[in-house]
Amino acid sequence: MIAADRHDVRLARDAPGLLRAFNHAGVLAPADVHVARRLAGDADPAIGLAVALAVRAPRLGHVYVDLATVRETATVETEEPVDLSALPWPDAARWPAALAGSPLVAEGADADADRPLRLLGSRLYLDRYWREERRLAADLAALAGAPPDGIDGDLLAAGIRRVFAGLHDGGQALAAAAAVRERFAVVAGGPGTGKTTTVAGIVALLAEQAAAAGDPAPLVALAAPTGKAAARLEQAVHEEGRALDVAPAVRDLLLGLQAATLHRLLGWRPGTHSRFRHQRANRLPHDVVVVDETSMVSLSLMARLVEAVRPESRLVLVGDPGQLTSIEAGAVLGDIVGPATRGLRMRPPARAALAAATGAPVPATDPPGDTGIGDGIVVLERVHRYGEGIARLAEAIRSGDAERALAVLAEAPAGVVWVPEDPAESGDPAPLRAAAVAAGRAVVAAAAAGDAPRALAALEAFRLLCAHRRGPYGAATWMRRVEGWLAAALDGFAAAGEWYAGRPLLVTENEYGLRLYNGDTGVVVADGPERLAAAFERRGAVARFSPARLGAVETVHAMTIHKSQGSQFGTAAVLLPPPTSPILTRELLYTGVTRARERVILVGTEAALRAAIDRPAARASGLRGWLWGDPAP
Repeated sequence: MIAADRHDVRLARDAPGLLRAFNHAGVLAPADVHVARRLAGDADPAIGLAVALAVRAPRLGHVYVDLATVRETATVETEEPVDLSALPWPDAARWPAALAGSPLVAEGADADADRPLRLLGSRLYLDRYWREERRLAADLAALAGAPPDGIDGDLLAAGIRRVFAGLHDGGQALAAAAAVRERFAVVAGGPGTGKTTTVAGIVALLAEQAAAAGDPAPLVALAAPTGKAAARLEQAVHEEGRALDVAPAVRDLLLGLQAATLHRLLGWRPGTHSRFRHQRANRLPHDVVVVDETSMVSLSLMARLVEAVRPESRLVLVGDPGQLTSIEAGAVLGDIVGPATRGLRMRPPARAALAAATGAPVPATDPPGDTGIGDGIVVLERVHRYGEGIARLAEAIRSGDAERALAVLAEAPAGVVWVPEDPAESGDPAPLRAAAVAAGRAVVAAAAAGDAPRALAALEAFRLLCAHRRGPYGAATWMRRVEGWLAAALDGFAAAGEWYAGRPLLVTENEYGLRLYNGDTGVVVADGPERLAAAFERRGAVARFSPARLGAVETVHAMTIHKSQGSQFGTAAVLLPPPTSPILTRELLYTGVTRARERVILVGTEAALRAAIDRPAARASGLRGWLWGDPAP
């Protein structure tokens, strides 16, 4: 319970009955209470509580609140343990019926009433999210249901053999062929499974189809939810474009592509997060829209994107459904991929066309059902980046097999180190300290010598990742601890104050004028006698800036797992909080482990590992049900 301090900002003043009890317990925030009181007024207290819980749901990533299960699934935003079963919950069996008669609520999928809430069975939505979910499902189904005409099958098959020659994993060729033959496609898979190689191949194959038909080269948009992810996608496509066996005109197309954030692509309007210049009445001009890191895209932003794509264009979503989801409402990529993670869900005509394009049979392990949404979805499984040990651990985590994950950790294969201790109680874990000091020593030595490329490479060789930002398990705490290790190991470390050669930097706000983005990392290096520069890697080169030109930056000896999403490090050290941490989930652990290219150091108790693997980030969302005909989770 929150202490009864009238100055505590977590408390809603003058909240009545039920709302006060749930606010004091930490279930509801003051904003939830205020909106509920504004909408429900003096209505039945059970209705006011339901409204507050519906308002709360998107703030926690859910699209709706399920009144039948919220008593068992609710969490609190306090560190103190709270017995939620002791709260005065309304009768779950009667609660939806009470709401059904409220003028605030439209009941059922077919009700035309324009009301602030929508009730489906026991699921209560804010009407905005209900409409976005339905529209997104309908728009995706429309794209998936209208495959393009005029595909030259022989040309596609020849292009597949040439562009993907030498690859032993047929998944990339299959995904590329699906994206050419379908208007809506998904290239899903974990880190190192070749998603970016596939994207470059898709663009090349589409350009070849256009040239053969006498059409102009396709207008292609590359986009991602963050500036950092967009820059990384652009660089990766350029690198792949240089290596592909394609005609000069196709290579020039690939090398000329520029990536943007989704907000910039759609034409972000200052002062609003939900309205853009490009929308249903003013569509994007592009023939192909490719979105990377789709797991980070919220329901609202995906709905705005899909409605802006022209019906005759292609949409290709790229990402890892096992990673952390958007901090806003929805789990869009996971819902879209849905049952396809268990095997392809393509209809027979699509399977036959792809088999002809790739020259290999296309398996189908699940019945495809009536929907065509799965015809363009391919999940890449073969990892090309990290070693077998990390791959086995990551797969065990992703599949929710705690026993197998613990067996891998106990075996300690090459590239996997487990320190089975609570990080807050272990003092200085020897493998962690040794790795941090070795990396810091290399960064400082290169930076002091003014060797920016070597300093940046050393910076990416190791990163300490924490679940929390603050507290004993947080990045801020461990940042100070790493600085202490380095001060003890390196003479004169940080003696020159805030700016010193070897200081690792994290950009925390977009700097569009400098083309630096939130999440970019760099390092301070010597830049002449008694002069320093901040060095950042940009498009394969090094950009140097005066520290005075930088806005929001902070030191980054440690960072949160959320901030690390999309990045890769030679060694990733992952610190787990105790099992009771509300943010400790399977997706968090999987994301942390898969940041490593060569070695992962995992510090956490067996209980914490089991809790994480056994706790998928369950988000209440109905999108999967609308797309696949499966029951809503």
